[in-house]
Amino acid sequence: MAGKKAAKLPREAYETELLRLQTELVKLQEWVRAEGARLVIVFEGRDAAGKGGTIKRVAEHLNPRVARIAALPKPTDRQRTQWYFQRYVEHLPAAGEIVLFDRSWYNRAGVERVMGFCTKEEYQLFLRQCPIFERMLVEDGILLRKYWFSVSDAVQQDRFRRRLEDPLRRWKLSPMDLESITHWEGYSRAKDEMLVHTDISEAPWYVVESDDKRRARLNMIAHLLDSLAYHEVTPPVLELPPRPPSTGYERPPRDLQTYVPDHAASL
Repeated sequence: MAGKKAAKLPREAYETELLRLQTELVKLQEWVRAEGARLVIVFEGRDAAGKGGTIKRVAEHLNPRVARIAALPKPTDRQRTQWYFQRYVEHLPAAGEIVLFDRSWYNRAGVERVMGFCTKEEYQLFLRQCPIFERMLVEDGILLRKYWFSVSDAVQQDRFRRRLEDPLRRWKLSPMDLESITHWEGYSRAKDEMLVHTDISEAPWYVVESDDKRRARLNMIAHLLDSLAYHEVTPPVLELPPRPPSTGYERPPRDLQTYVPDHAASL
């Protein structure tokens, strides 16, 4: 029913479908490598919207020499004097590579715009140049996919609270993340304006509803796979060679080497 919240996806169904989709991602990877394709996937959205967890599931079984994550830190003083898109260009893929942007050049349309880290003129210039920049990427043959992860204010607040209480995830929170709570409407307006200017036919935005992380991950990966005309590449035939007979080698005594203590034995 329209407007009705979907039931939480059961873990067993989620894990079964996730494994199937991750198997397809491996096939996609081999197609990218065999065809010399260049794939860029942009992950954007509010803090705690589920981007990082989705990226982790996308890359989990992929070859890091083929698929890499680009999560750029804040620009250096030198980079601030460069053309804005310049530091992102160097992370674009070569033939046979996939790059997952954990946030991207859209920082200027989001946090920089809302928090005042760029001037109004720099922001307006970004809105004019971004569609041109992305059309150039697509025209050059890069496969560009852009996903916006949409989370409600109540769910974001709950995720922030759980991160504060979890020592394993506390590092995910920064003062800037918490400050975003007080700028909710500002980020909403910035997102709306960003979509108006950068949702272009050559590189459209795809919105992922992410209040349910499991659904968001499956929906995003399934959409990515459906959007690409990849096919399974026949792998080379590999056979284990027979182990040759011993030629008399003897392993040195164990007391000549330093071993890691057997911590597991104390459990």
